[in-house]
Amino acid sequence: MSTSSAVDRAFRSALYDTGDDTLDTGASLLAADPTADVELARRGEDFVAAAWQRGWQPADVVRVVRRELEETHVRLAGSLILAQAGRDGRTRGARWEAQLAELRAEEPAPRGDRFSYATAVLELYRLLLRLPALEPLDEAAAPSPAGRERKPESRMLGRIRALLAKAEATGFPEEAEALSAKAQELMARHSVDEALLAAGTPAAEGPDAVRIGVDPPYEQAKAVLLDAVASANHCRAVWNEPFGFSTVVGFAPDLEAVELLFTSLLVQATTAMTKAEAAQRAGGRKRTKTFRQAFLAAYAHRVGDRLAAAAAEVPVGGDLLPVLASREVAVGERVERLFPSTTRTRLRGVGDVAGWEEGSRAAEEAVAATRRRLGRRR
Repeated sequence: MSTSSAVDRAFRSALYDTGDDTLDTGASLLAADPTADVELARRGEDFVAAAWQRGWQPADVVRVVRRELEETHVRLAGSLILAQAGRDGRTRGARWEAQLAELRAEEPAPRGDRFSYATAVLELYRLLLRLPALEPLDEAAAPSPAGRERKPESRMLGRIRALLAKAEATGFPEEAEALSAKAQELMARHSVDEALLAAGTPAAEGPDAVRIGVDPPYEQAKAVLLDAVASANHCRAVWNEPFGFSTVVGFAPDLEAVELLFTSLLVQATTAMTKAEAAQRAGGRKRTKTFRQAFLAAYAHRVGDRLAAAAAEVPVGGDLLPVLASREVAVGERVERLFPSTTRTRLRGVGDVAGWEEGSRAAEEAVAATRRRLGRRR
């Protein structure tokens, strides 16, 4: 039997029929033929390349594999993506390269025995084969100057990162939220400065789009938090619940700010929630799932208000208003092109009064602390 025939027979058995028996049959065929390994890997790279044509990016594939399968499959997917990138040779931009760099830092998957390895590979290929089309972020992007390079990080973004690192490290929620509010203020100033620079550029760049993971549990509340962060930073977020991410549309400096702040606020929200939950348990409460869901929903709602207020405090000159207005229109148009039809959803399962009150209280205390701290800086 030729190598390609062995792979074809295994695929016919295992990829187009999702039963366990067919999977075992396909894995047995591959395990019995070591010469099929090279062809099996090449076919996998073709599946990855097909995913790119359907709008997926490396981080998206890794995210969905992690949601649907096991860590072994995640590592297999990473190795496959890197192998395909080496064979492809295309330059796809700084964000794409950053995603590949993260995969290079991971340990490769252990092979184990041939049957187990073949089973895991076929399970991964089943998933890759069934990935639907996503919005093509690269192809839909507005034209930009040829050979654009990602600019070095500004000193302002360095200060923002430092503030958020302190916010994550402190054990006091009020201090964490105050530091985050100051970071949001700096982000707003940075956005204004970048808009001024762009206004004087002959070939101004259009808005970009990135996908940011919104992982379970309590992903609805986390998606609300991301939406609030995006709105405060002149961006728009559209949540894809089945695949666990939101697509955020905005100009490059604002998108970087959104990624920084959302990641930090998730850490801070978890710290505040854990502290509040411990107090509830000390009082004899046993159920925690509904408490956490309500806490995060309330926290996201109130923190969103705080971020918007912090951004609004940054003065904007009258000569910049038309620039910001045109950027808002450009972002809206990009969202409409990517998502011609969207629906609104309501948070489910937010009925825990104690959780909502604790989440709101944590955010309210943060607002008061923020005002005091920012007031001393003026």
